[in-house]
Parts: sequence; structure tokens; C-alpha cells
Amino acid sequence: MVLEWLYGFRQWLREEHRSRKLILFIVFVALLLDNMLMTVVVPIIPNYLYQLDTPEAPPPNRSAPASFHSIVSLYDNSVKTSGTAASSPVTAVSTVTSPGPTAGPANASDCPTSTTGLVNENVKVGMLFASKATVQLLTNPFIGPLTNRIGYQIPIFAGFCIMFLSTIMFAFSSSYALLFVARSLQGVGSSCSSVAGMGMLASVYTDDEERGHAIGIALGGLAMGVLVGPPFGSVLYEFVGKTAPFLILAFLALFDGALQLFVLQPTKVEPESQKGTSLFTLMKDPYIIIAAGAICFGNMGIAMMEPTLPIWMMETMCARKWQLGVAFLPASISYLIGTNIFGTLAHRMGRWLCALIGMVLVGFSVICVPFARDIYGLILPNFGVGFAIGMVDSSMMPIMGYLVDLRHVSVYGSVYAIADVAFCMGFALGPSIGGSVAESIGFPWLMTIIGLVDVLFAPLCIFLRNPPGSEEKIAILMDSNCSMKTRTYSTQDPYQGHDPDLDEDYDEDYD
Repeated sequence: MVLEWLYGFRQWLREEHRSRKLILFIVFVALLLDNMLMTVVVPIIPNYLYQLDTPEAPPPNRSAPASFHSIVSLYDNSVKTSGTAASSPVTAVSTVTSPGPTAGPANASDCPTSTTGLVNENVKVGMLFASKATVQLLTNPFIGPLTNRIGYQIPIFAGFCIMFLSTIMFAFSSSYALLFVARSLQGVGSSCSSVAGMGMLASVYTDDEERGHAIGIALGGLAMGVLVGPPFGSVLYEFVGKTAPFLILAFLALFDGALQLFVLQPTKVEPESQKGTSLFTLMKDPYIIIAAGAICFGNMGIAMMEPTLPIWMMETMCARKWQLGVAFLPASISYLIGTNIFGTLAHRMGRWLCALIGMVLVGFSVICVPFARDIYGLILPNFGVGFAIGMVDSSMMPIMGYLVDLRHVSVYGSVYAIADVAFCMGFALGPSIGGSVAESIGFPWLMTIIGLVDVLFAPLCIFLRNPPGSEEKIAILMDSNCSMKTRTYSTQDPYQGHDPDLDEDYDEDYD
């Protein structure tokens, strides 16, 4: 019975190996696992490193409210707040073990009288968390041109292999050095998965509207990984131990790798049938730079909030530790909603307009954050931040592919390497700059500055309304998008030939 089921499943995979939906599912799962691994370590590593550094001390209490303190790094970097959690375990214990009606509105540990302890950065935890974004930033310029030469299948499968190795290392590493190597390896694997995955989607979904919808779904995997990762890691670390969450992620990664073997069949190097535009040439294109800038500055707002908002909440709201993490949940939930809604809607309203509105909304939402007086006052501004970033990302990612189609050669590895570099720069520069600026001029002024930067950058998106291109390119795109029947893939499509999923009637003309 089992053999018959396996045979039937294999036959189904063979029949569907050219299905665009299955390719989209593979990319979705790859981004989901990558971002779950990126965030699952946040509630685990500070506590684990403390136990490694102070084996003679009693282990810090890992109760649920204290563990939520580490969820503040929902996207990647929580250097300062994670450092506080790692360096103040006794405080966390006293907070949990000494409740009572006489404790007042909040505990002493939640109402600090000075900011000295709050801004004391834990260097080891900070370097560990930052290593992933740094390595990914350095790797992207090499992965993009590589996919142009050998296709997308081998790089995305290599990303799975590296990610699986990184996950196993996290599960069984018992020293800071090995954990650092595991985090750095994840940066390489993430670069392979994101650049090759986005490039593959752009090559398979040649219609601009369908491409935007597909990329919006894929970005939903990113958002879901960011949302699920911290509580997933916190609960399993609390009740099972450090190894369990990573072994579960490794098993899910094996599932994604098996799908890639059957569907993508990454065994042969794809010959370069058409030479792609060089990375340097794409970086000189002003329209691509505008799109990359929107991705960078749009995400920099939430990146700056990560290390600074929790400290400000403790200073002004006397916030409890679990509130520091919950405050970021509206942003993650709304990002997931925004990417799925505007993946399709942005094409109808104009991607440039969607990005422009998103940048303005990010700016005003960020400026409104310091006006909150309690955690409930943060719900609406943080929801607006996440929703607006979803608008920007779901608009700019498809525009990157469209600009290459319109102005360059339709080979997408390098342009999505630029997009990933912009994303990583936002999350690498944001926390590092935000912490020092907030300490110097205060959190409200920091939010005002980054909000104004987003608002002032927004009008540049108008240039993306009708970017110039050769008449030949425009005619090809118009003919492709107005086609009523079967369409051909781009030159980098790993599945040449007829695709039954493309036998659909399209009643709308390309606008």
C-alpha cells in the first residue's frame, strides 16, 4: 500500500514538474524556513550563551513572559534588547517569582531608574545575530551573476544544502564559535535561496500581473517565518530543549529539498543561452536604484525600531517584558496581509503609486509611534508600519523584474541580488545607526528623522510610472502580456516547452 502511494506520488510529481504553482510552493517554503531559522534563535541564543558563560550560576528562568522579551527581534537584529535579556537573568527571575498585589503597577526591573543597563550592548550576541545579514550582504553580488550563467536550479538547491547544514549545526553546537559559524553559513544559504528563488519566479511568471501575485505569495512565506519563528523557538526551548526546534526545521528543510530534487532536478548546469546584463550596468540604472532605495529605506524604519522601541517602552511606559515582544506582532501580521493583498492589487493601481503611498504611510506611521502612551497605543502605528512595508516590497520586487525586461536582458539573477542587497542593508544599517542616534537625540527624534526620510523619498517613485525602454522591448512586453493563450518562458526558464498551467484565457489587456 505504501509503495503504491509512493509510486503514485512520484508519478504526480513527474506530471506536475513543470507546474508554476509547484515552483511557487518550493520558493514559498524556502523563504519560510529561512526566516523561521533566522528568528527562532532569538529567544534561545541569549539564554543559552549565558548558561555557557556562567555554568556555576543557576540557569535563568525561561518562563513564558520572560521569553517573550526576546521576540523584539522579529526581523533579524535585536542586539541591545537581547543583550539585556542575556546579561540580566536574575532580574527576569525576580520579575517572575515575586508577583503580588503589593508590587505596584510594575516591578522595579520593568521601571529602570537609569538607562545605563539598558544601552549596555552585549557584543557577543550582537555579533552573532549580525553575522547572517553581513555575510548575506557580501554573498549576494556573487550569487546573482552565478545564476545568470548556470541557471536557478543548482543555486537554490545549494541554498537548501547550506541551510540544512546550518540548522544541524545550531542543533548540536555547544560553543560560541560553532554557533557563529552556523549563523554565518545561514547567510550564504539565504542568499542562494532568495536570489535564485525570486529570479526563478520572475522567469516562470512572465506576465507582470501574475508575477506580482506570485512574488506577493512568496513574500508571505517570509512574513510567516518571521511571525512564527520566535514563539515556535521559545515554546520548544522552554519545554523540550535547545535541539528540538532546529531538528524540526531540519526535517522540514529535507522535505523542501526532496521537492526540489523531483521538481527542479538540479543535476545539470543550464547553458547560458542569453548573456545577462552585468551587475555593474544594472547598478548604474537610476530606475533600479530608485526601486532598491525604496526597499532599503522602507524596511529601515522597522529595523531602527527593533533595538530602540523596547528601551523606550521600558523608560516611558514601564512596560513588562512580554509587552516588548508583543508590541511588534501587529507589524508582522500586517506585513503578511499587505504582501498578499497588494501582490495583485498593486498591478491594477500602478506599482509606482502603491510604493509611493506605502513609503508615505511608513513615514507617518513611524512618526506616530512616540505619541503612544501605552502598549495599546502602539497597535495602530505598528500595524501601519508593517502594512506599508508590505505595500512597498510587493510593489518593488516585481518592478525589479519588469525593469530588466524593459531596459535590459530578461535574465533576473543580478537584479534580484541587488534587491536582496537593498533589503539586507536596511536591516544591517538600521539597528546599528538607530541605537547610537536614539542615545544621542532621543527615540522620538529618531523616529521623526527616519519618517521624514521615507516621506521625502516617496516622490521618487513617480519616476517608475513610465520608465523608458526601447520600442522593441515595449512591443515584446505588450504582445506577451496581451496573449490570450500559451506563453513562452524567458531564456532562463529551466522548464522549456509546453506548460499546461499556462493554457488559460486572459480577458484583460495589458495596461
